[in-house]
Amino acid sequence: MVDNEKSCVYKNPDAPVEARVKDLLSRMTLPEKIGQMTLIERTVASPAVFTDFFIGSVLNACGSWPFEDAKSSDWADMIDGFQRSALASRLGIPIIYGIDAVHGNNDVYGATIFPHNIGLGATRDADLIARIGAATALEVKACGAHWAFAPCVAAVRDPRWGRYYEGYGEIAQIVSEMTSLVSGLQGQPPKEHKNGYPFVAGRKNVVACAKHFVGDGGTNKGINEGNTILSYDKLERIHIAPYKKCIAQGVSTVMASYSSWNGNKLHSHYFLLTEILKQKLGFKGYVISDWEGVDRLSVPPGSNYRNCVKLAINAGIDMVMVPFKYKEFIHDLIDLVASGEVTMARIDDAVERILRVKFVSGLFEYPLSDRSLLPTVGCKEHRELAREAVRKSLVLLKNEYFLPLHRNAERILVVGKHADDLGYQCGGWTKKMYGQSGRITIGTTLLDAIKATVGEKTEVIYEETPSKETLASWRRFSYAIVAVGEPPYAETPGDNSELIIPFNGSDMVTAVAEKIPTLAILFSGRPMVLELQVLEKTRALVAAWLPGTEGQGIADVIFGDYEFRGKLPVSWFKSVDQLPLDIEANGYLPLFPLGFGLS
Repeated sequence: MVDNEKSCVYKNPDAPVEARVKDLLSRMTLPEKIGQMTLIERTVASPAVFTDFFIGSVLNACGSWPFEDAKSSDWADMIDGFQRSALASRLGIPIIYGIDAVHGNNDVYGATIFPHNIGLGATRDADLIARIGAATALEVKACGAHWAFAPCVAAVRDPRWGRYYEGYGEIAQIVSEMTSLVSGLQGQPPKEHKNGYPFVAGRKNVVACAKHFVGDGGTNKGINEGNTILSYDKLERIHIAPYKKCIAQGVSTVMASYSSWNGNKLHSHYFLLTEILKQKLGFKGYVISDWEGVDRLSVPPGSNYRNCVKLAINAGIDMVMVPFKYKEFIHDLIDLVASGEVTMARIDDAVERILRVKFVSGLFEYPLSDRSLLPTVGCKEHRELAREAVRKSLVLLKNEYFLPLHRNAERILVVGKHADDLGYQCGGWTKKMYGQSGRITIGTTLLDAIKATVGEKTEVIYEETPSKETLASWRRFSYAIVAVGEPPYAETPGDNSELIIPFNGSDMVTAVAEKIPTLAILFSGRPMVLELQVLEKTRALVAAWLPGTEGQGIADVIFGDYEFRGKLPVSWFKSVDQLPLDIEANGYLPLFPLGFGLS
């Protein structure tokens, strides 16, 4: 450990943050500095990694658990083990552990899963989003993690994009309003807080990460990791604007985008990362690469890795999500500094930013997990909050004097896989990156909620696919609820140029609606093709987005306990030939316009 520990300014919690940063930086060797710039995956973490390579950060890939269905206490045991190893290093610098908590602490079994961002954008409720952030922070902290890779503040311009549901809406105004998640996660900074300086209120808060800087929602044809082609003025007005709101709230980290702007990849974009984000916008936290984002600076990815590292670090990336080949990254960066291709000033700037966030977040004073927060995980209060979010996110697209439904009807037919599949209801980034089918965690499906809401004498018949016999006996049913939609997906595998409702969803809705008065509920991360027969045959149509674990919120509204309040955060196209729709363009003729929603 450090000599003369009492004289170490960086160990004094009462010393100013900048003085602590300066003192600690002055004591660090080059390998220790580069270790702080290295973010590795938990499966390659070991005591030697921290004491020999001075690794400063750890994360887990979505779906990389201590073991399947590990509870928050199991996660805390694992993360605390990493932390103790880091604290045993020469300078005792704690690690910061990051997790993909993008709609609740979604990697962890039993956590509250909130609606994905596209549904939250439909609520237009900034206070609700802040409360969701605060609840998520508690559940993240309970598992021992310190850093949530959220929020995604992309202005989503094309539903063909596989990450469309990660955005709050298609215009900067909506997205900027929803950045209140930052203050929920980190805490609300005081009025005198300096713009651009990172802020974390206390032990019940976590470090937030605004992503993906910048323009990821505007790529040509909605291609994931694609190219956003537009002028700087439009980039600033549409895509950079939400980051200004995040920075004003003290967001501590920003993640660079895989995508390109006018053909130049963001991970090597000095103008946008340094001149705009750090200098013009005044961001004083640190910039993190995306997963192996540095590797993608070459073709094929990972080739000429040394040059990729040089481009990224010199452009303004402060911490690199390696996540596995940390030895190669550290070796190459040390060599780049020795050759003068990366300056010591650039290294010091990156490490200052990282240490600043670690001090601001209280990691040096409270490096280990707070087990008193474990009862907050999936607690009743958080599930009620998620249920409220579901209610407010639902968008009523059609209602022919049909809703609210009669809860004391004699017999109800419920149809569709999405009616009783919690994994489909939650979507991607839930337990695994691409999501899963089935009872993947604790929660309430739509079918569970319907059965809990209807009268004692009401018979609920559920069929995943309606049989010919059932449809032939249509007179037995008062009405039908048909739940259709997308399977879970994420990132590039979610790119979709057709946007047709999967599993013959349109045909299923039509087959039932031709016989029985029908409410169709669409579970999707984006607008889908709504065929004419669906629009004509159904009596009512609801966009439920990807609501998460609390399906009771849907029943609350369709049975009339609460009003429909959701408004479309995006434009709903008539056909994919129209895409991308632009609300500002001449000839804007959507099926349902931005802001549409019946009540």
